[in-house]
Amino acid sequence: MQHSAIQRIVGLLVMVFSFNMLPPVAVGLWYGDGAILPFVSAFLGLFVLGALLWLPVRKVQRDMRLRDGFIIVAVFWLVLGLSGSVPFLLSDNPHMSLTDSVFESISALTTTGATVITGIDDLPHSILFYRQQLQWMGGMGIIVLAVAIMPMLGIGGMSLYRAETPGPMKDNKLTPRITETAKALWYIYLGLTVACATAYWLAGMTPFDAIAHSFSTIAIGGFSTHDASMGYFNSALIESVAVVFMLLAGINFAIHFVAWRGNSVRPYLHDPEVRTYAAVLGFSALVSSTYLYFTGTFDTYGTSLHHGIFQAVSIGTTTGFTTADYYAWPGFLPVLLLFTSFIGGCAGSTGGGIKVIRFLLLVKQGMREVFRLIHPNAQRPVKIGNKPVPEHVINAVWGFFALYVGSFAVMMLVIMATGMDQVSAFSAVAASMNNLGPGLGEVGSNYSSINDVAKWVLCFAMLLGRLEIFTLLVLLSPAFWRK
Repeated sequence: MQHSAIQRIVGLLVMVFSFNMLPPVAVGLWYGDGAILPFVSAFLGLFVLGALLWLPVRKVQRDMRLRDGFIIVAVFWLVLGLSGSVPFLLSDNPHMSLTDSVFESISALTTTGATVITGIDDLPHSILFYRQQLQWMGGMGIIVLAVAIMPMLGIGGMSLYRAETPGPMKDNKLTPRITETAKALWYIYLGLTVACATAYWLAGMTPFDAIAHSFSTIAIGGFSTHDASMGYFNSALIESVAVVFMLLAGINFAIHFVAWRGNSVRPYLHDPEVRTYAAVLGFSALVSSTYLYFTGTFDTYGTSLHHGIFQAVSIGTTTGFTTADYYAWPGFLPVLLLFTSFIGGCAGSTGGGIKVIRFLLLVKQGMREVFRLIHPNAQRPVKIGNKPVPEHVINAVWGFFALYVGSFAVMMLVIMATGMDQVSAFSAVAASMNNLGPGLGEVGSNYSSINDVAKWVLCFAMLLGRLEIFTLLVLLSPAFWRK
């Protein structure tokens, strides 16, 4: 294990992250909200910390292995969550404890969108902007950004990229060079953000709200600058813009790249994962809209359709925006919507959940096992898009699912042991592991009322979901540490 190389990279990444404190300073000065001191202090502290880590080993030039990449990613996200909490901890408005500050920071960086803050409308603009910016930086992954802008990582960048990017098939690169791949992803990410902000502004948002909500929309984060989330604007046009860009952000960014390079929509139409993604969300939206109308939740089918489509897309993509208190909707509907978040977005997107491609592989593998019961000697490969899927990928997906279920059960039981009711505990763990945000019951509107032990468990659940379980749990394996 290359300890000095790991220290060098972590130091560089901490210094890079420290510059995230400067845009909120500019926003605070622009709006004169007097809340810039926490960000100035955080910038100086983090930059100095990163420099102290980097300077002693700055001349170390060693190629990193995949094992080193896992350590860097896990350690950095932990350091990132703690570092991101500093402005919240130092701020007078909101006044937050250490637990709440870390929870808010990790929730933002993992694009979960679960908040412990109430009275969001009354927060300083610098704090509001910072929350949204954290989600935007965490959406594509600050480590992928680092690989894009720091070629000095060399060949080790591939180890970081593989450990950071989501999905079961991580060896496919868009371009021959890993730095060019990371840059391509960020160009697409930035382009979608600019387009989303422009659309929000043209639809009626203020420039500040348009930029802030574009950050959390493309990151599929769900934080808002208002307590009422998207419901604050009471605009069908704004919500339609949100639906379009949530759908785009939930698609594999590699598909966006291929479609853009080929100047064609065919990659979207022919990709099995995208088709499954659209089918799941379409079915959820249809059921939601119809059920809302026939239960009399809304007066007209048009209003039911409007809220049903928005919440189905928002929850299904694990964004977490709301136009209404969906957790108070009648019957099975809140649970159905929560279950769609388990599927989540496509692999290689900013969405959370198990990922559509894994869901599709699990279904196809289950169908194959049923077929084998009828024809024991038949050879029937699992195919995606008429291409056989390697058995090691299928085995990895089953392993992921087993670890997901096991981790979910353990964390839910621990949270219930702290006194939380079953519905709230189940939905809190689901919303955290799926990087969704809003849950049911006690955590329907926010997480401010739950105890500190539960908050720390949920912080772990958010990181577990963001890092795709394997990246974090592999560090707990004795085999990982053997030479």
